[in-house]
Amino acid sequence: MPVMTYIASVAANTTVANAMSGKSHEFLTEPSVVTIGVAGSAVGLMTSLIVGDEVTIDDQEVPVGTTLPAFPDQVLAQAGGLQGERVVVKLRNSTGGAITAYVKVLVEPA
Repeated sequence: MPVMTYIASVAANTTVANAMSGKSHEFLTEPSVVTIGVAGSAVGLMTSLIVGDEVTIDDQEVPVGTTLPAFPDQVLAQAGGLQGERVVVKLRNSTGGAITAYVKVLVEPA
């Protein structure tokens, strides 16, 4: 099962358009279930999950944590996707200071 991760600092009052950009499974190679977990090093980090045209999470605050999320305990959401659809994980820092984001995405063939 493919796993994509992203750990990076999100600057104050900025947005990362797609944390999965350039990753091996950014575009699904077959019908799949996409599972996401996100944590931020401080309060104020928001995330969105879009698979194809389906918005599963829309700018929601994520839990505080300092490591990649552990599955199944820290799953935020799951979405289904078809071959060729794009996995987009947006991150938005709503605060005046930098926040480290920890993103983990699993892609399981359906």
